[in-house]
Amino acid sequence: MVWLCWVGLNRIRFSYQVDAPAVPWFSAEVALVLAIQALVFWRMGLYKGLWRFASMPDLFNILRASVVGAIAIGAALFLFFDRAFLVPRLVLLAYPLGLVITLGAPRLLYRAWKDAHHAQGDGEPGLRVLILGAGRAGEALVRDLKRDPRYVPIGFLDDDPFLRGSRIHGVPVLGRLDEVERTGRETASQMLVIAMPSVGAEAMQRILQLCEKSKLPFRSVPRIQDVLDGRVAPGELQEVPIEDLLGREPVPGDWDRMGNWLEGRTVLVTGAGGSIGSELCRKCARLGVHQLVLVEFSELGLCNIAQELLRGYPALRLTTILGNCGDPAVMKHALSRASVDAVFHAAAYKQVPLLEDELREAMLNNVLATEVTARAAAEAGVGTFVLISTDKAVDPVNVLGATKRLAEMVCHQISADCQTRFVTVRFGNVLDSAGSVVPLFREQIRQGGPVTVTHPDVTRFFMTIPEACQLIIQASAMGSKESIFTLDMGTPVAIRMLAEQMIRVAGKQPGRDIHIVYTGLRPGEKLHESLFHPDEKYRATLHPKILEAEPREVDDDSVARAVKLARDAVGRYDLSRIEHVLRTSVPEYRPDAPEGDQAKPSNNVVQLQGGSPS
Repeated sequence: MVWLCWVGLNRIRFSYQVDAPAVPWFSAEVALVLAIQALVFWRMGLYKGLWRFASMPDLFNILRASVVGAIAIGAALFLFFDRAFLVPRLVLLAYPLGLVITLGAPRLLYRAWKDAHHAQGDGEPGLRVLILGAGRAGEALVRDLKRDPRYVPIGFLDDDPFLRGSRIHGVPVLGRLDEVERTGRETASQMLVIAMPSVGAEAMQRILQLCEKSKLPFRSVPRIQDVLDGRVAPGELQEVPIEDLLGREPVPGDWDRMGNWLEGRTVLVTGAGGSIGSELCRKCARLGVHQLVLVEFSELGLCNIAQELLRGYPALRLTTILGNCGDPAVMKHALSRASVDAVFHAAAYKQVPLLEDELREAMLNNVLATEVTARAAAEAGVGTFVLISTDKAVDPVNVLGATKRLAEMVCHQISADCQTRFVTVRFGNVLDSAGSVVPLFREQIRQGGPVTVTHPDVTRFFMTIPEACQLIIQASAMGSKESIFTLDMGTPVAIRMLAEQMIRVAGKQPGRDIHIVYTGLRPGEKLHESLFHPDEKYRATLHPKILEAEPREVDDDSVARAVKLARDAVGRYDLSRIEHVLRTSVPEYRPDAPEGDQAKPSNNVVQLQGGSPS
């Protein structure tokens, strides 16, 4: 193409001159032009481009290489041949444009042919897709969809009035987002795709409501963070993330503060193979800890998280301890392996209905193991001990909440006689954690239903696993010697509504394709959870979504006596004695509270005025 362009332009230029010299098809001048332009193309990477994916950046690169080549050719002809004056200026000026046409056109034609050939597929008609959002994500999506025979993009909907009637890659903008029901019906759409990955929680809730009203299945384009984290492939359509269904803005993190606290330190994590423990390990590694000590009872869980950390952070010093954190010898050995600066105690049993019938194991793991771990950390001079608690420890009505509350009291008692800083972090239900409601609903929907919900009015606070772990580290970095932190999690989510939205996200209709069955509250369950206790004075922190509570006064001698009695009762498997210890040591524990009392939601919204709740 360089040869054709250079010789052709010269012949065209001299064809208008009567006494013009003959332009040879090949000469030393042409050889020099070919050599210089080939060198420029090679240096600018044009020989590495794939015609299949040619686009505007490729044309720009060709133009740049052509301009540089024209300048270099003019200089070389003047220096080596002293004949630059014989090269018409029109040829040098037209040469870059000619190269862009002769090099760019074949590439674009080839790509158009490949796209058309690929889009034909096996002759089956593709799914008719209506795209919500005509911004950058929508433009990139329609380019991908037009190359995929499974989909046929038929239009955009966008609230920007300046886009009305315009076309993006030949696909028209048909109207506003709130016209999705009518437009979907008129265009015979078979699927909606939300192409607004950066929209806020409130706007996303509006879009989801519009999608649900249309009764069409819907998907979304992945967010860049999901792609970078490897949870979804670039360009792959996915179900709307569960966190988007909650309608709550993700809690921002002060990564500088967290990094300053953790960078270069040694951290020990119990329950390191669990949902929360493993994410804590990832967050600590990302924040630059010097060494991680992992304590885990499950050998498979320990292997999985250790291998993941070694792959992702090869420079991280990793120590693995297979054993029970409730064994004093295990904890003494783990703390002797390194000079530990902070302990995150994530090991716990958390399944509410199961623990109602496993009182001994709940006491053993949630209380006595906490006592062993906390005391070992205090004796080893660890700077910070973090207990991961739950909102169910506030006015507990189940074994999980009561044992977690007693664990908080144990940490309070131990903190009185040591220099270790004790921090307790409470939060609500964690999305997609092992045994939580979301994976259960997802599996029930996959099997065709029914989806089981305990009660039509039951509500819960939710947060994602990364959010929960971010809260734990954020609160730990700002706490005083003894602190209880909780997250202002906004409005509780109705489980029935969550189930209905998950069914619609899967492309089904609640009550028609997938039925919802109400099974009744299980043992130990409330209708509504509370985040705050009336006797705990809450105040704002440096983080807008984290509240700090003043720990309630407890009798340290009574707590120590309760631990001693509980250990004796656990050793003898005396369930009645264990229950008695739990009831007397946690006076607010009311396992027999009438359902009417449970159905009254607590005041979950705390208005902070002057540093205290009103």
